[in-house]
Amino acid sequence: MYSIRKFFSLVLLLSISAMYSQSEITGQIKDKNDTPLLGVNVILKGTTQGAISDFDGNYTISNVSDGTYVLEASSLGYTTFTQSVTINGENIVVNILLNEDAESLDEVIVTGVSNPRSKIESSVSITTMRSGIVQKSAPRTTAEIFRTVPGIRSESSGGEGNANIAVRGVPISSGGSKYVQLQEDGLPVLLFGDMSFATADIFTRYDTNISRIEAIRGGSASTMSSNSPGAIINFISKTGKSEGGSLGTTFGLDFNSFRTDFEYGAPIGDGLYFHLGGFYRVGEGMRETGFTANNGGQFKFNITKEFEKGYVRLYAKHLNDRAVGYLPMPIAVSGTNSNPEWNDAPNFDATSGSLHSSYLSQNVGLGSDGALRRSKVSDGMRPISTSLGLEASFEIGDGWKIKNNGRLSINSGRFVSPFPAEVATASAIADSFGTGSTLAFANDGSAVNGGSLVARIHMFDTELNNFNNFMNDLRLTKSFDNVNVTLGYFKSNQNVSMSWLWNSYLQEVNDDNARLINVFDAADNPLSDNGLYAYGVPFWGNCCQRNYDTQYSVSAPFVNVSIEASEKLNIDASMRYDKGKVDGSFAGTVQTSFDINNDGNISAPEQSVSAIDNANPTAVDYDYDYVSYSLGLNYKLQENQAVFGRYSRGAAAKADRILFSGLDYLDGDRINALDFINQAEIGYKRGFENGSLYATLFYAKTVEEGGFEATSNSIIENDYKSFGIEVEGSYRFDDLQLRGGITFTDAQVDSGDNKGNAPRRQPDFIYNLIPSYNFGSSKQNSVGLSFIGQSKAYAQDSNELVMPGFVIVNSFVNVEVTKGLSANLSANNLFDSLGITESEEGSITEGQVNYVRARPVPGRSISLGLNYSF
Repeated sequence: MYSIRKFFSLVLLLSISAMYSQSEITGQIKDKNDTPLLGVNVILKGTTQGAISDFDGNYTISNVSDGTYVLEASSLGYTTFTQSVTINGENIVVNILLNEDAESLDEVIVTGVSNPRSKIESSVSITTMRSGIVQKSAPRTTAEIFRTVPGIRSESSGGEGNANIAVRGVPISSGGSKYVQLQEDGLPVLLFGDMSFATADIFTRYDTNISRIEAIRGGSASTMSSNSPGAIINFISKTGKSEGGSLGTTFGLDFNSFRTDFEYGAPIGDGLYFHLGGFYRVGEGMRETGFTANNGGQFKFNITKEFEKGYVRLYAKHLNDRAVGYLPMPIAVSGTNSNPEWNDAPNFDATSGSLHSSYLSQNVGLGSDGALRRSKVSDGMRPISTSLGLEASFEIGDGWKIKNNGRLSINSGRFVSPFPAEVATASAIADSFGTGSTLAFANDGSAVNGGSLVARIHMFDTELNNFNNFMNDLRLTKSFDNVNVTLGYFKSNQNVSMSWLWNSYLQEVNDDNARLINVFDAADNPLSDNGLYAYGVPFWGNCCQRNYDTQYSVSAPFVNVSIEASEKLNIDASMRYDKGKVDGSFAGTVQTSFDINNDGNISAPEQSVSAIDNANPTAVDYDYDYVSYSLGLNYKLQENQAVFGRYSRGAAAKADRILFSGLDYLDGDRINALDFINQAEIGYKRGFENGSLYATLFYAKTVEEGGFEATSNSIIENDYKSFGIEVEGSYRFDDLQLRGGITFTDAQVDSGDNKGNAPRRQPDFIYNLIPSYNFGSSKQNSVGLSFIGQSKAYAQDSNELVMPGFVIVNSFVNVEVTKGLSANLSANNLFDSLGITESEEGSITEGQVNYVRARPVPGRSISLGLNYSF
């Protein structure tokens, strides 16, 4: 009897001991912005125990027996978190920080597709960049962000806007981003990407409001929007569904710049949440200008109401910014065309100088209506944009879904920047005004040395009078068992009203407040006033005093059919019909005499003043239309790898760039309004436990009509073809992360005198490599580098002068000071490398020093930032 009692007592004791050894693991899960994450799956590997985080990011795993386990936390779009934990009869707390993983093949994409799909199921080449990835490349401008997208060549040497953006060897024939469309939350910023002095990136700013950027190349970009056959780059905003925000300040350590960013979002009711934020920036910028060249900011807001079967979102933006625009600069080139040496010109640092000067602060002349007007050179690129949009999406029963996204934008502004129409010795410039002419500095009258360099400046002064637009994208989707059919209708109205009001100056080549220069004839009579020698641009035949007042209306119905043929095979086909109507007028130049300075005398420059010939406008009234189509297949080899193929045909319409060539603008059949691209691609994608790999072979054939380029004062017309491969990948070695991409392109001009040559400015290779390392007790700190480069390219289609290859090295260090507060030190172009992205001259005289006009990337700039996340 005693033994039995003893046995049961022992059993009871062991049971009580076992009961009390059951412990809890609790914690909170957040992202790097300190935002709680909902729906994260947390498990103890090798067991059936786990939990899912709640709205506040909290999780609890109960009844955990003593022992050592591997705690794993995973969520779509984030890297998997693992940590060894030991239970010894006590509850423990494990807080988890999840890092974004834009390379996840399970991540859902929304850009360039009719219905959201995961990357593994999509037959398109797409790159996703979240804020953490963007910061690693230490960009100074929005255009610099695109340099890390495979297949995209972004000539980000022009400042905050006016970048030339090309894709997969499809050329930048006349500037801007003709075949690449920039979008904000799924709608085009502007209907055309290559309008002179009004490119889409001028009206686009990246700030902390952005949740992620999606960039699709080729593929269904042809049919999912208008004028976007090459690529779509979509800026997707935060919505505030999870509460959180940040406040950050960044200032230049070796350049004059100050910027502050703020954003906050939160739920404010049942299914109701909002997000707001923006930035303000002021300073001289990365190059020396002699004045405050950057000054302005942006504010964005959205509010969302969710219903049982859908949502409605109201969103708004106001942008009012001034950002310096950098045009080509004087650079010394010697050696041979095939093996040139590029160096600084005398008194001018190519990586830190600019042609801006405090001596040239304004531009005065006759305005668009013939009255006197004055502009400030410090306005630079001056976008003013106010937008209001409404997005709604609902499931309406029986497999039907409707979505509409519409936005009205009121856009205007200015573009003003000095362009060097000629760089030569002072004696050569003086001789161009007649034998015996002399030059003297305008500020003190001293003579200009005949051997010194002088720039003939054309002030590109353009008023962006009215670039208002309305964009609306309506989609109706019907889902069957394994088929989705989407019927859509895109409508856009885009105004293009601008005035070119250019003048001519003489200025010394100097990067430190270059002085203006006056010119005198052989009898010592003045031919200029304070450096201005012409109200107009007689060096270019007084081509460019102009008014545009045109409107572009586009209607585009489209259809997309997606078929899930099997568990592994997806097929999608789409077709789009664009119908455009263009009306309005434009006017050219007429010469007149006018007392611009109101002194009662007609000076030499005032004897022939360029004015706009408003009395004789050219009427514009024509239509155009085209059909785009795309067929794609995606086959999943395994859960983590797939292959895809696609063939597409698309087009891009021209806007202002054909309003130069003396065509019959009342007959659409005789207008060269369209450029077509046929594309084929075959791709492979694979996900690993710690990384991913994408590889795409591509082919593109471009049939292009002529478009006017202001900087060369010419119409460029070529056909092109290109073949290549783009590879993108990422991998994590514990705390070391590698991300990179490389694109090889064999591109050729396929028509005209330069047939068989490489298109100008097109390198064979573009590449990037971004290693980073996380350290600290909870991996809250990081350090990294980015290598962004390209191989050599030709300056012009004639394939004579070579622009050497270059690599730009950037670096960053991010350290958590205390919970929520971090400090960031970043350096752009760490080694102050000279990288040439474009050159006006296509050849040099070999065996001597030549002075060409080229646009180099900015030199070294170092900034320090503080960011508080809450």
